[in-house]
Amino acid sequence: MSKALKIAVVGPIPRDHITTYKGEVIEKYGCITHPTIGLAQLLKGQGTVYPISHIRKVDMESVQEIFAPYPAIDMSGVSDEADSGDVIKLTFLDQNFRVEKQTAFMNPIMPRDMAPYLDCDAFVFVPITDHEIVLDTLKYLKEHSTGIIIFDGHGPTHTMTISGDRHKKFWVERDLWLPYIDVLKMNLEESWCTWYKNEYAESELTDLLDDIGQEHLRPMADYILDRGPKCLIVTTDASGCKVFTKPNGELIEEFVPSIFMSNVVDTTGCGDSFAGGLAYGLMGREGQYNVASMYANALGAQRTQGRTFEVFKSLKETEDMIRANYPDFK
Repeated sequence: MSKALKIAVVGPIPRDHITTYKGEVIEKYGCITHPTIGLAQLLKGQGTVYPISHIRKVDMESVQEIFAPYPAIDMSGVSDEADSGDVIKLTFLDQNFRVEKQTAFMNPIMPRDMAPYLDCDAFVFVPITDHEIVLDTLKYLKEHSTGIIIFDGHGPTHTMTISGDRHKKFWVERDLWLPYIDVLKMNLEESWCTWYKNEYAESELTDLLDDIGQEHLRPMADYILDRGPKCLIVTTDASGCKVFTKPNGELIEEFVPSIFMSNVVDTTGCGDSFAGGLAYGLMGREGQYNVASMYANALGAQRTQGRTFEVFKSLKETEDMIRANYPDFK
């Protein structure tokens, strides 16, 4: 990669209060901090990562301290002008499932927030609540930029009540968004919120997420890939991810197994980190979504290894990790 790369990571920087499934309590800043720092390690000496977020004034100094050690990070897109930002309490029931409470929330990211960054090679959107990114922002990028738009389905499938309780929701606006997304990434629960029936019996809605399964993934992918995205990637908990593409009109499904880590310390931010890895993996590898998923799995695996951002490795260490787990990696 001879050209200096530019990648924007867009979404909240919440102050998280986390209780792990082991009962340990962690307080830190989350969401886009994970992919931003993971990408900063990969881009060191070859590019810049631009976190774009709205945060509270009380959090600005702490966020600056977090990003300061990483020369590849440009914080010009982080604003406290509106004094708005997320505060979230996460209680993990096991390694993958958690109960969430949100007590503060950020102003949405608007087209004007993205205007200085139109020359970025990729835009990684990792919203965690449905109000954080407006559709006009993606429309604006499609009209004015050639950068790859990677979008995490976590945001549009989650909402919050006036009591601060965070709940899953159907992504009923799905078809409005799909034309403006290049790579759509989500987990199994989010996929179930994206592929919904015309009507449900009341009894079905009571236990809708008890046994999700994966039978719906192929018809969902077939539908989604006809409406804009070039690739759909669904993470299947700890086992890996399914990569769906539709070149020449034929649906292709590939499975990229995860990188096994025996000592899992903290899974918070794994999905966010995965999205950042996708962006880096696609730089100079247009259409190589299986290879991009290897980088994504690597960053997700690194995220599990500790409570600090020191878990993220250099490009050489990350690619060594990938080679050790994927014999076909080149």
